[in-house]
Amino acid sequence: MSRKFKIRDQEAIYFVTFTVIQWLDVFIRQEYRDVFLDSIRYCQKNKGLEVYAYCIMSSHVHMILARHGKQNLEHVIRDIKKFTSSKIIEAISKNPQESRRELLMWLFERAGTYNPHNTHYQFWLQHSHPIELNTGEKLNQRLDYIHNNPVVAGIVRYPEDYLYSSAGNYARLPENVLEVIII
Repeated sequence: MSRKFKIRDQEAIYFVTFTVIQWLDVFIRQEYRDVFLDSIRYCQKNKGLEVYAYCIMSSHVHMILARHGKQNLEHVIRDIKKFTSSKIIEAISKNPQESRRELLMWLFERAGTYNPHNTHYQFWLQHSHPIELNTGEKLNQRLDYIHNNPVVAGIVRYPEDYLYSSAGNYARLPENVLEVIII
């Protein structure tokens, strides 16, 4: 990981992006999003993960997060990526409704063979490019970016209409798929 993209201050808040290899549209299926969301919920409850904002797009996830407790944030991120990678690949391989199963599995395997950090498959791109949000301006810019991602992509007209984003939490809508800490 480049020196520019390192978690240096464990007490800081960071913007991160998890990207599926080749920007593959994996999160178009509910069950794959659920694997990711369940992993985040587990880390919130058991590993001290604090989520301030998120948006799950079809090929990537943006988040603003931090941690409390003893575990280093980069270790929590590593655990999320490792767990979700294996569980989503397993879900894809066993999903009879997945019309792209053979292609996706071939692409994950191909990416895994070219990466010495993997044993067989690779789901996520290696880096999450954490950016420390050490000013209010940076924090607000990234928060707006995350919440407007589905609007810019043409999926919804208003950020709070996108179910897989914390924009609904910030709009104080009653039902949200993931609890966040409002900034």
